[in-house]
Amino acid sequence: MIDLEPVMDLRVDVNVRVVGAGPYGTRQLFEIRGGEFKGPRLAGAVLPSGGDWMLMGSDGVGRLDVRILLETTDEALIYMQFTGVLEVNDRVIAAASGERDAEYGDSYFVTQPRFETGDIRYAWLNRCVGLAEGRVGQGEVSYRIYRAQIS
Repeated sequence: MIDLEPVMDLRVDVNVRVVGAGPYGTRQLFEIRGGEFKGPRLAGAVLPSGGDWMLMGSDGVGRLDVRILLETTDEALIYMQFTGVLEVNDRVIAAASGERDAEYGDSYFVTQPRFETGDIRYAWLNRCVGLAEGRVGQGEVSYRIYRAQIS
C-alpha cells in the first residue's frame, strides 16, 4: 500500500506572462519572484529564479513544466522540478483574478515533484517520489507536497 507522508507546504509568488498561441497551445510563463516553504523536516525560501512554462491546451488543461530553486533556513540549496496538470475552470479563474480565495480541490491540479540536492542533510529528498496538489491564487501558486511511502 502507498501512503503519503507530508514533505512541505510551498507558496510561490509569480508574475504571469502570456507568450501566446503556438502550434501546441498557448504558452504562459509564471516567473518565480520568491516564496516560502515549510514542512516537518525542512523550511526556507523560494529563490527568485526559475518558473513554470505552462502550455494551455484547447481542452482547458494546463500542462506544467516547473523549475525552481529552494534555500533552506540552514542554507542548503534544493533544485525542484515538476510536471503536472491543471484543469482551468471558473473557480481557478476567479481565484487567479482575486475575486475569491483559492482552495485546494477547486480543480484537478496535481503535480509530481522531483528534488535534487548535494547537501547530505537533505539527501533523502534525492530518493523521494513526490506527489502534490495545488491551488492558484492572485499572484501566487501553492502546493501541498507529499512523499510516496510504501507501507
